[in-house]
Amino acid sequence: MISTAIRVARVGSAAELVAAVVMMLAFPCLMLAALVPSVPAFAAAAAVTYLADHYLHHRGSYLVNRLSKVRAGLSIRFLIRQLLLILLLARLSLADNLIYYGAIACFIAFYGLQAPHGALTTLIRNRRRMPVATRNIDLASRVRIPDAPPRALMHRAAEKMLHLDLAAVVGILVAAALDSAVIGFAGIGATVLLGVLYVLALVPYVRGRRTPPNAEKVLEAVDGWLSDYRPETVLYFSGSKDSAYQVNMWLETMEQLDTRPLIILRERVILSNLAPTTVPVICVPGGVHLMNLDLSTVRVALYAANVGKNIHLLRVPTMKHVFIGHGDSDKIASVNPYSKVYDEVWTAGRAGRDRYAIADVGVRDDDIVEVGRPQLAPIESARGEAADGHRPTVLYAPTWEGWDDNPGNTSILLAGENIVKRLVAADPAVRVLYKPHPFTGTRSAQAKAAHQRITALIEKATAERAADPRYTADTAAQERAAAELTRIEARLAELTDGAGGGDEAETSRDGLVDAARHEEAARLRTEWNTAYWRSFPDWEHRVITGPQPRLYDCFNVSDAMVSDISSVVSDFIASGKPYAVTDSAGLGAEEFKRQNTAVRAAVILSNDAAGLDELLAAVRAPESDPLAAERGELKRYLLGPDEPKSIDQFNSAVGRLAQKAETRNLGQESRTAVGGPDVEPADALPVQAASVTGETEGAGAG
Repeated sequence: MISTAIRVARVGSAAELVAAVVMMLAFPCLMLAALVPSVPAFAAAAAVTYLADHYLHHRGSYLVNRLSKVRAGLSIRFLIRQLLLILLLARLSLADNLIYYGAIACFIAFYGLQAPHGALTTLIRNRRRMPVATRNIDLASRVRIPDAPPRALMHRAAEKMLHLDLAAVVGILVAAALDSAVIGFAGIGATVLLGVLYVLALVPYVRGRRTPPNAEKVLEAVDGWLSDYRPETVLYFSGSKDSAYQVNMWLETMEQLDTRPLIILRERVILSNLAPTTVPVICVPGGVHLMNLDLSTVRVALYAANVGKNIHLLRVPTMKHVFIGHGDSDKIASVNPYSKVYDEVWTAGRAGRDRYAIADVGVRDDDIVEVGRPQLAPIESARGEAADGHRPTVLYAPTWEGWDDNPGNTSILLAGENIVKRLVAADPAVRVLYKPHPFTGTRSAQAKAAHQRITALIEKATAERAADPRYTADTAAQERAAAELTRIEARLAELTDGAGGGDEAETSRDGLVDAARHEEAARLRTEWNTAYWRSFPDWEHRVITGPQPRLYDCFNVSDAMVSDISSVVSDFIASGKPYAVTDSAGLGAEEFKRQNTAVRAAVILSNDAAGLDELLAAVRAPESDPLAAERGELKRYLLGPDEPKSIDQFNSAVGRLAQKAETRNLGQESRTAVGGPDVEPADALPVQAASVTGETEGAGAG
């Protein structure tokens, strides 16, 4: 019942729900205390409302925002409390007392200060919102960007301003209880004075040298940087805050390009969720601003998602446009007809090419290029044989429920609990890692409930093992690992201290990456991963829902995986380890394999998870695994050959396409110079350009 209430109220925890309920009940108690009248009761109820309100704001509770939609917002709640205090004074027969009139005058003046305070904070935020936000770009040498106002002034400013009435409320209540107006007027004076000082403290930040330059100057500075940097390859991305992982997976690849890279984002929320990188980043929310940026040196644009805002860059003819996606799977999204708008579509291996041919959505085979998957380099290959005493680890990594109710989207709904029950009860024992998709439960309440039941199953099984004397733990080693985790996390906090701490203008100005710190942080994250797996026994099941450890780290410590139709399966195939995929829609093994390339070397599970024994047998005896050879063939088909390395293939594809774009641009310039659009490109191209074209075509044929 409580969990249902939490879901309906959309609060993050039972504590938030309790705080919200207590706060709403305290207001009727305030009114009752004012009518009785009772100063102690009123003071107690008022304290509850203050504390509950502050707690909900501190937690960023969704319910606080919803209250404003039903005319019970922050200002209204404070005003009601103050009006009830006036009622209390009247019921105490203090209507003819100076403290009564002082309280009324105080609250009128206090609310009079809210308007300039709100106007100033809004004006400061608007003026400090950059038309273009950046990372790893030196704007400070090109345009003056002043420091942001102190966080104490701007963070939750409305709440802080309203809470200044606390001095007056306490003073008036004490005055009413002790029948001494002096204390009351002292509190009133403190509230009004603090309110005036708060407003005056904000004034300097809306004038003079404390205000950032206007949009025109910022855009001019960014264009100046672009002119000097001369980017050649752009990774373009637009999406919701939950989709940041789709661009984050390409950051390391962009850092390894042979050409000068640039990342262009379209939403500020993506910039705030972007993983650390050394690549220059420009966030351009406005389409007009993007279309006016000087991107004349860019020859290749890479797109990680099919979204409407792509059109703002796709319109530029001087660069070649490539869809690289954010995963390689048999899902329908992997053959989106929208892909026709790009000059090329890059897939990992032959499977991606065949997928488009079968789907027949208008993507020409000549426009598909196989480049491998550079992101898969961290995935380690399978062990040759099972080590003595090694307890196998099985990863259950289901995908999310999708946008519709197709039973084939995820195994969580129909098979998840069966899979986990069989795994935790396996004999000989295995360890279970459960890492669901980050979107799990965001659309379907049933999927969220199933996820919670699976989590409960794993936690129960872990507790039972901990109480079983057969399962021992090297507590000393775990304590050392835990201490190492603490040390690493502390150092990582030092390295990231202050990163993103300012507002948008300040972080754009100071967002230059320190290469040494970046390298140290990357090394520490690797050390953190090692220490994490050593910080608990190798028999302990784990539910992993956060960003750390990463999915590929889970791959590397696992001996097998159970998953659904998604890019997770294609990526895991790079390890060569046994895997199982659930036929949640009940298509039957043969039809399931026919429709989904990535499962052709998998153990196919029905919703009762009966086939898990076959998977576990392959884990315990790798030398007699009947699907090992098929997995090797499928790996080459899905992900391409091991040599040349995927990053080398990717760089070659970028270089070839950049040459093609340059040839096209030279042809256009020559046409214009020689005689207009009726001139054939071959006749218009100068000798040097023609030879470049020939080299390009020769390279493509080879």
